[in-house]
Amino acid sequence: MGQKANPIGNRLGIIRGWESNWYGSKKDYSTKLIQDQKIRTYLNARINKGGIARIVIERTLGKLIVTIHTSKPGIIIGKGGGEVDRIKEELKKLTGNDDVQINILEIRRPELDATIVGETIARQIENRINYKRAIKMAIASTLRMGAEGIKIKVGGRIGGAEIARSEEIKQGRVPLHTFRMDIDYANVYALTVYGKIGIKVWICKGEVLGKRELNPNFIGGKEGGERADHPRGDRRDDRRDGGDRRGPGGQGGPRRK
Repeated sequence: MGQKANPIGNRLGIIRGWESNWYGSKKDYSTKLIQDQKIRTYLNARINKGGIARIVIERTLGKLIVTIHTSKPGIIIGKGGGEVDRIKEELKKLTGNDDVQINILEIRRPELDATIVGETIARQIENRINYKRAIKMAIASTLRMGAEGIKIKVGGRIGGAEIARSEEIKQGRVPLHTFRMDIDYANVYALTVYGKIGIKVWICKGEVLGKRELNPNFIGGKEGGERADHPRGDRRDDRRDGGDRRGPGGQGGPRRK
């Protein structure tokens, strides 16, 4: 385990669901699997600036349902929904299926999605921003949104160095061996003039104690890792002992000069 197993694949069927939901027999299983890969590769290249976090593919009775989770739904939808219609027609030609449906789900907290955080760092490195500054800004924004921990590792010719190396920055807790910990993982890369820079991101969103819906399209009020047992923003019952300055018997104590 540890760094050798993908944290997402390690938790499939426990707290995470599959991003391809369909049944395939021995005859057409490989065909559908290759088709899924072509759909994801095409959409990521077609909408490279659309903030795509993941693409969920479902097949039911000959119908192909593609759900795109994105932080920028306006780019994918386009003016009057024209861009979605064009993508749908292109997917029909790619798959040879006339019954294609596209759903778009907005990610309201992109700072808690590992893929979007990694893509943000990659774009900054491509624009020649210092990698340490980009990583520290990403870590600060992720922890500010309520994550329990984050780990980012970059590898390659960092800063244009002659010899490749890897550096890792971690803050908070990221227990990879605990299956009930909701850990999001992504592996992206930045295309620079001196080569590819690999970026790995682990984000710990907290512990899942109850039974979770394994459908990756199900949000259920806990989108972005927010847990219902830890409400945010309500401080009415947070009374500290140091807030009452009254002395014994309810009388005011001496004032500071």
